[in-house]
Amino acid sequence: MRIVAVTSCIAGIAHTYMAAEALEQSAKKSGYDIQVETQGAAGSNPLSAATIAAADVVIFAADLEVKDKARFAGKPTVTVGVSKALADAPTVIQQAVDLYESTPATPAGTAAAPAATVGAAAAAASGPSLATKVPKGAGVGTRIRQYLMTGVSYMIPFVAAGGLLIALSFIIGGYEIVSVKPADIIGNFNAFSSHDWAALMFLVGAATFGFLVPVLSGFIAFAIADRPGIAPGIVGGAIALTVGAGFLGGLVSGFVAGFIALGISRIKLPAAFRSLMPVIIIPLLATFATGLIMFVILGAPLKAVSTGLSDWLNSLSGGNLILLGILLGLMMAFDMGGPVNKVAYAFATTGLASVALDGDPNSVQFKIMAIVMAAGMTPPLGLALATVIRRKLFTVAERENGKAAWVLGASFITEGAIPFAAVDPLRVIPSLMVGSGVTGGLVAAFGSTLRAPHGGIWVTPLVGQPFLYVLAILIGTVVTALLVIVAKNLKRSAVPLTDPLEESYARETAIA
Repeated sequence: MRIVAVTSCIAGIAHTYMAAEALEQSAKKSGYDIQVETQGAAGSNPLSAATIAAADVVIFAADLEVKDKARFAGKPTVTVGVSKALADAPTVIQQAVDLYESTPATPAGTAAAPAATVGAAAAAASGPSLATKVPKGAGVGTRIRQYLMTGVSYMIPFVAAGGLLIALSFIIGGYEIVSVKPADIIGNFNAFSSHDWAALMFLVGAATFGFLVPVLSGFIAFAIADRPGIAPGIVGGAIALTVGAGFLGGLVSGFVAGFIALGISRIKLPAAFRSLMPVIIIPLLATFATGLIMFVILGAPLKAVSTGLSDWLNSLSGGNLILLGILLGLMMAFDMGGPVNKVAYAFATTGLASVALDGDPNSVQFKIMAIVMAAGMTPPLGLALATVIRRKLFTVAERENGKAAWVLGASFITEGAIPFAAVDPLRVIPSLMVGSGVTGGLVAAFGSTLRAPHGGIWVTPLVGQPFLYVLAILIGTVVTALLVIVAKNLKRSAVPLTDPLEESYARETAIA
């Protein structure tokens, strides 16, 4: 049996590639041929038409819409979330086997009609529809979360690029660099002046940040209405900035634009006007309607709510900030890169973007960013440490994953903890949450700040109170490791030697 698969996660970073590896390993172990296309943040290498035609069954392990899904039309299809493929790849492979065996045989390279599916039905390739972005059986909450996360996933590269450039500009040129103007650089750039390089970084970073809200809004609308939603969504986000509604306004304008565009696209028009729908009618009507609603109806109340939220954040200090730090730490470790983790991260990055151009290095939003990054680093770091302290509590595969977890944790890739949590969730996940909660609370108590939206330990020079920040991470890492060891000891003193790799390791150890 020949399998083709596509993996895609919200951020397009870790889950996408880890799920692909899990599917490849599981299929190989079962004796099946598999080719996986990863649709991640770095782009993708599409499967060839010949490979798809020769496939017997397709697996979509994706949290976002699969690009060019029409290529797979007619093939028996298993559709699952990317976390399912990552945590339980053998079951997903078995679903593909069962589907293949229950599907009437068709000649290789031809498409059956209609295609058999498992899980959510594959969306039609033509025409915008709610089903193009979310499985048909999904509930309202799932739909809303996926719309939001689609917008956030497209916004993250802008946050990372703009945030790091601005942070570097402050390191090189000091906080007074915020006063620089484009005219200071245009035609006057001195390649031998550190101030001019800092000014250039700041101006480019500030320009990048100018796209955050429009991109967020535009791709929320895209998730709802497909391409017809992009133009009104981006315009709605720009209007949100104009009226002072900030990121909250961008979230709302994305939904407004998306559903307006979706509604207009479903209007039945005579054949002579159908070709005008995507290029004239939908952009014109949806953009104007979105602008009308944002300017006339929602602009003022959204501005008031956004201002109130900003004032509340700025008022946080002492015990209240520590409690928020603990809560954000718990969220970062709960699903290790999943929806809850991404909500906490989006909360931090949107706050960071709202004050990144501010010269005040002690803004509470910078403290929240430091909390979230530190708390996201300790789960993989703690597990890596645990595999060193008590090797016998972990399988050979887990010990190998522990080696990679050092680098993943140090780089703020919380997903490095997933292989451990998937095997023993009831013991591992609570331990991770406590460790991250401790880390978040300590970072808040220490008053550490961070202007960079990503980078882990490698952006420590951009941290305020860096020694205390690293201390909080070390304490959280130790707490996580000790709790994991204690929790696993409640179950067993050592791993039963049922894995051939484990038996081989035991023999080699005995010989040594």
